Amino acid sequence: MISKVVVEADGGSRGNPGPAGYGAVVRDPDTGDVLAERQDGLGVATNNVAEYTGLIAGLEAAAELGASTVEARLDSKLVVEQMSGRWKIKNAALQPLALRARELAGRFDRVTYTWVPRAKNAHADRLANEAMDAQAEGRKVVRAGTPAGTSAEPPKEDRREPAAQRSPQRWTGASGTPTRLLLLRHAQTPLSIDRRYSGAGDVSLTELGLRQAESAAKRIATMDDLGEQPHVVSSPLTRAAQTAQKVADALGVSVETHRELRETDFGEWEGLTFDEAALRDPELHRRWLRNASVRPPGGESFDEVHRRVRRAESDVLARYGGGTVVIVSHVTPIKSLLRSALDTGPSLLYRLHLDLASLSVVDLYPDGNASVRLVNDTCHLN
Repeated sequence: MISKVVVEADGGSRGNPGPAGYGAVVRDPDTGDVLAERQDGLGVATNNVAEYTGLIAGLEAAAELGASTVEARLDSKLVVEQMSGRWKIKNAALQPLALRARELAGRFDRVTYTWVPRAKNAHADRLANEAMDAQAEGRKVVRAGTPAGTSAEPPKEDRREPAAQRSPQRWTGASGTPTRLLLLRHAQTPLSIDRRYSGAGDVSLTELGLRQAESAAKRIATMDDLGEQPHVVSSPLTRAAQTAQKVADALGVSVETHRELRETDFGEWEGLTFDEAALRDPELHRRWLRNASVRPPGGESFDEVHRRVRRAESDVLARYGGGTVVIVSHVTPIKSLLRSALDTGPSLLYRLHLDLASLSVVDLYPDGNASVRLVNDTCHLN
């Protein structure tokens, strides 16, 4: 028997909801030795359900070992905050799981909950992904647990790449390890409230904007397949940098800025509404809405923005290829990145809508293929 243990727990869902699984590791806090492992598939479930189930499995394993004190480490801020009593549990599907976790926690003298970046929860993440793989292939998990004193490493032939690093469905023709781009538009500013052109002008987020950025950060921090070391790259403009900092704080990383990810320079239309700009320069405004090579007075064209955003994309791929990068930017740069991924023309700029603090997801493959997985998602703001 051992008095104190560390429980590392994780869970994931490929689709949210989708095929889900969990993993949990119990360690000796002094030596780091693995005392037990737990993993299994859950059928179709959400990320949060899987995260809670992983915690429950870890607490059960700790109880079986006779531990009296537990430090639970998870990369789910939601589970950590709810189990610590700082956040309410509004989701009906999570309430019975939280109740079960609290019942288990009550069997110990003390349980603490610590958030860790996904990179520091790699072992539990691997177990969860193995469980999801086994479930997808219709086979049983190879290792449901590891007895104390045995190696936690799987046999060499059983090691698998994380799901995000495998090739996509064969019919796409893509191959190689993709770079996942999480494209996040900045949150609300005073200019966006009135729907005014906000380009090179530097404005800050509103109070609501700060809350939107926090919600987006929580969403991203609990996403599957972030990889071991996600990066956050932002436009240098304040509204984007503030949004990016919330994400970086949630992930436990720093923010890098890239000048080429700034918004379009709207020139003399900066701060005007659509109607005000149309009234000021009616013919030019009409042409601008039809032709991506047309510049606002004193500003830059969408074609010019597209070219510099492509340069930024090349830089990101060169530095972080094969990893996950959160790009925090503005409407036009994000549309330009989606336009490139979809291999379409400038008409997309006029037909695609992107909300404040919205999230889009793109996988870019080294062979030139791309997979757009999500566009303009704002479920985290509800």
